[in-house]
Amino acid sequence: MRGLNGKNVIVTGGAGAIGGAICRHFAGYGAHVGVFDRNLDGAKKIAGEVKGFASGVDITDYKGVAEAIGQFEKEVGPTDVLVNNAGWDQFVPFVDTTPELWDKIIAINLHGPLNMSHVVLKGMVARGSGRVVNIASDAGRVGSSLEAVYSACKGGIIAFTKTVAREVARKGITLNTVCPGPTDTPLLAAVAGADERGQKIRAALVSAIPMKRVGQPEDIPGAVCFLASDDAAFITGQTISVSGGLTMHG
Repeated sequence: MRGLNGKNVIVTGGAGAIGGAICRHFAGYGAHVGVFDRNLDGAKKIAGEVKGFASGVDITDYKGVAEAIGQFEKEVGPTDVLVNNAGWDQFVPFVDTTPELWDKIIAINLHGPLNMSHVVLKGMVARGSGRVVNIASDAGRVGSSLEAVYSACKGGIIAFTKTVAREVARKGITLNTVCPGPTDTPLLAAVAGADERGQKIRAALVSAIPMKRVGQPEDIPGAVCFLASDDAAFITGQTISVSGGLTMHG
């Protein structure tokens, strides 16, 4: 894809299954990758693979985010692309959740991307260029049982992306959203474990997906890199599902 070689890219949650795949994909196009993940050892591992920058920042801490981005830009250069990929959830019926769980889910899935975007976009606006790709979820488009608060956060990210895309369009900056469907990650494995209940959850997911499989981490980066590339220079405020046809929007 055009325009990724030599670009400076930050990927949050970069030590995870999807995040790691995204980091490797960008590196394959010649980008300089910053792997941001609270799991510093994991971030260093991926950074070692892609010859990139590692940060153990907690994205829910605004001050820490500002410092981490400042360090990245000091060592690597101005941020050209931000991928807000980090996320977390726990599958629980809403009536059985607690405000403490809400706070944790909202902090990671909503406040984290807001913190990262607020810091990075200031520099992008000043320079008159940039790309932001937010990883939301089909749960934010159509809802998902046992994920009420997570779905609310991801729906908020979709709306946030569209709104800021309007605000900065004339500054040469685009923002778009990629919505994975059920994807084979440690989070899914933790929910759909090896017991009978977990097997039923996984079987139900596969049954609902027209392609009859859950996504793999490697299914996601292509759309992300496309939206960050020059090939997508005239695309902004859009939401793309990568879900094997689970959701189809006109």
